[in-house]
Order: sequence, then C-alpha cells, then structure tokens
Amino acid sequence: MYCLPAEWSPHAATWLAWPHNRETWPGKFEPIPGLFTELIKAIARFEPVHVLCGGKGASSRPLADEARELLGDSLTDSRFAITLHADIPTNDAWVRDYGPMFVRGPAGSPLWLISWGYNAWGRKYPPFDADNRVPSLIAEKLSMTEIKPGIVLEGGAIDTNGQGVFLVGERCLLDPRRNSDFSKSAAEDALSQHCGAEEVIWLPGEIAGDDTDGHADQVARFVSPGAILAAVEGDRRDENYEPLQRNLRVLQHARDQ
Repeated sequence: MYCLPAEWSPHAATWLAWPHNRETWPGKFEPIPGLFTELIKAIARFEPVHVLCGGKGASSRPLADEARELLGDSLTDSRFAITLHADIPTNDAWVRDYGPMFVRGPAGSPLWLISWGYNAWGRKYPPFDADNRVPSLIAEKLSMTEIKPGIVLEGGAIDTNGQGVFLVGERCLLDPRRNSDFSKSAAEDALSQHCGAEEVIWLPGEIAGDDTDGHADQVARFVSPGAILAAVEGDRRDENYEPLQRNLRVLQHARDQ
C-alpha cells in the first residue's frame, strides 16, 4: 500500500518557492527575500533544496537573477546543495499548499507524485494558475508519474503520522469553493486511495482570521506516530476558546491505526 510519510521522515529534498508577491506581505516585503535566503541556506546544510524561481518579480527583473545574487557563493559552495529552477514560475511562495505530495510505496516500488488541485484557498487570491501547474512541471522534471485525483487539497489542510492516521481540517476540505458536492466519505476515500489513510480525524474548529478556512497545521500536528500537539486557548472569553475546545474533544476521543 502507498502511504504519505510523516513530516519527520527522511527527506530526499525540500522544495521552496522564491517570494515575489508583495501583496502577501503588505508593507513588509523588503526583508522577505533576505530571510528566505537564510532559510534556504540553513536547510541546504542538511539536505538538498530546490527553489522555484521562474518568471519575473514586481520590478520586472527575473526572479532567478535575484535568487542568484542573494544566494551568492552558496550556490557553488560544497557545504550547500541548492538547485534553482528558473523554468518553473509561481504566483506566490506557498509551495507547501500547492506543491506535489510524494507518496511512498512498498520496498522497491516507485514513488507516486500526487498532484492535487489548488485554487488559492477557495479562489481568495487570484491569479493562481501558475501555482496550480507546479506539480505537473515538477513531475515532468523528475520524470515521475503524476496522479491527479481531481480534488482541491492544500498541503496544510492535512497532517499524518506516517502510519495511516490523518488530521484533516473539516471546513477547508469540504468548502464548496474548493470542492463542490463533496462529502466526508468522498474525502476519506480519496485520502485512502492516494495516501494510505486508514483513520481520518476531522477537526471542526478553526482560529479567528484564518483565511485558509481551518487548515489542520494551524491547530494540531502529529509530533510522533502516537502523539498530537494541539492548540488551545486558556481564556474562556476569547473567540478562539470554544473552537479549539471542540478540536480537543475530538482528539481526546480519536483512534490511532
């Protein structure tokens, strides 16, 4: 059976996208490319990093040129493993949500590359056409078979312990702006077929102001195969208190694999 690994599993590489959409950081964009530079270099000391940097930024300068300038000698320094992909353009930097999922199979079998659909969290932030093409372009670059379930699902909407148990943000996955006429059973079937889900824990609560509509990674994460760290609010008067308590009650009665 194929299974989506937990995030602490060994990585072949990390994929990132070079930041260029100023509307994502209104009035605060200037330090962001430099901070991404430090992030890329920090990760690249331990595993290869692939950076999507196709297209041009707000200044009409090629993003790859900006990335090369800021990353500088680290691109040729043997202590770092960084690859720039100037042929893969993006609309925004959130590759965690629009990038592919690499699913592991039995020993000796090839990886699957799962290409979920992406529409910028329910069409909130167009355009998103370039981001939605990223999984296909990566599949072509890696010569991998691309599986398209035909469902909009962002990477942050789910989490897994790597042994078949999944946390799922309920509202975002069932959002009609993402998936029309979509049910829990249909979602569970898709996660079972493509990611090896055996148990799905639906999280009903979300924090105020969350424009992802309840991504699981905002409120609860697996920290080991049998342990979940959940966000709670201690102030009963706070608007986040009851939604996070609903999540906690669900988790306290949940089953593992």
